[in-house]
Amino acid sequence: MVYTHASLCESMRLYPPVPVDTKEAAYNDVLPDGTFVKKGWRVAYHIYAMGRSEKIWGLDWAEFRPERWLSQDEDGKWSFIGMDPYSYAVFQAGPRVCLGKEMAFLQMKRVVAGIMRQFRVVPAMDKGVEPEYIAPLTSLMKGGFSVRIEKRSHKDQ
Repeated sequence: MVYTHASLCESMRLYPPVPVDTKEAAYNDVLPDGTFVKKGWRVAYHIYAMGRSEKIWGLDWAEFRPERWLSQDEDGKWSFIGMDPYSYAVFQAGPRVCLGKEMAFLQMKRVVAGIMRQFRVVPAMDKGVEPEYIAPLTSLMKGGFSVRIEKRSHKDQ
């Protein structure tokens, strides 16, 4: 499940469930870059853009690479390496971190394991057609994301 966890994090880095979030300043404050924020002002942060930041993720930011979340020890065992939650704000950070984060990961892993054990999920769209990402409040694919479910044979398991 370590690789599955890394794959889920990488998927949400590129396609966060909530692409933009805001906070309201409870008191006057100054951001790390020196920007003054007055009490009551709203500050937005763009999680979708942060997931595509070369400064945060490097030159290969556009690649789906779950390995960026993993470390391998000398025995060849993989372990998950979390990212700074302020750079990977999918579940927010600090005192406002999502209380359901661990439950969400557990549920996602159970669904992936349950489906992938018996089925292959294959995109069902015309060749060369790319799904269009839209984000009114939560992330969606315009028109949905059609897939074909194929039963795995015994040799695949």
